[in-house]
Amino acid sequence: MLSHSFIHLPGIGAKTEKKLWRAKIHHWSQWQNPPPVRLANSSAEQLTGLLQRSRQELDKGPQFFSERLPTNEQWRLFSHFRNRIAYLDIETTGLGQSANITTIALYDGKNVHCYINGRNLDYFSRDIEKYDILVTYNGKGFDIPVIERHFRTKLQHAHIDLRFILARLGFKGGLKGCEKQLGINRGALEGVDGYFAVLLWRDFRDNNNEKALETLLAYNIEDTVNLERLLIEAYNRNVSLTPFGNALLVESPAPPPIPFQPDMSTVELLRSRIKG
Repeated sequence: MLSHSFIHLPGIGAKTEKKLWRAKIHHWSQWQNPPPVRLANSSAEQLTGLLQRSRQELDKGPQFFSERLPTNEQWRLFSHFRNRIAYLDIETTGLGQSANITTIALYDGKNVHCYINGRNLDYFSRDIEKYDILVTYNGKGFDIPVIERHFRTKLQHAHIDLRFILARLGFKGGLKGCEKQLGINRGALEGVDGYFAVLLWRDFRDNNNEKALETLLAYNIEDTVNLERLLIEAYNRNVSLTPFGNALLVESPAPPPIPFQPDMSTVELLRSRIKG
């Protein structure tokens, strides 16, 4: 999709890009100088030079494009840099400034990795450097600031935050709400949410309940692997709105096996305490 995109160029917004597409300028290779539509606040020579640089940057990584794409257009990075993506979700002890990370789940489209506070959480800061793009839901507002504070670092990755991309497509209501609207069923973990995840961690911490930890990890991983399905759905819906969309559609792969299973006795016990 990137090589069909012009919105990352100065002076070209969504409306102008659509005008270019209607004028049969569907790809960088079809660029004309002068262009067939009026471009305010930009020179044709400048844009021609930036398109040439864009071709070069495709082989380097996503940063050039990420810095120039609007937040709700970052989905365009997906197909070209798919093998450099880490889907990411964290669980914490709460939502306040003093909240600590309990677990992190990372999925790269092939393998699932889990990081647990008190066991292997420090490995996360090393492993995340293998990737160029992070995919989250509301990570800009929560996950990434919490990670940066905990590890005392600044993540330099490109970032696809699905909250903004899905919202523009009409899907809102948090991660679980978007999943339901798009037909994703959580099975045994249906109804388990972030507050429940806090209780699972407390049960593990206070009672040494490994089943609670395994349930928490299963929930955290489910959050993470579902991000891939949501991103592909958003990508396909967006490219379908373009004149060349049918050629760019991507199939959603089968989800990976979850290495942990929720313990339903623990879930039901905590549910009874919440209702209690």
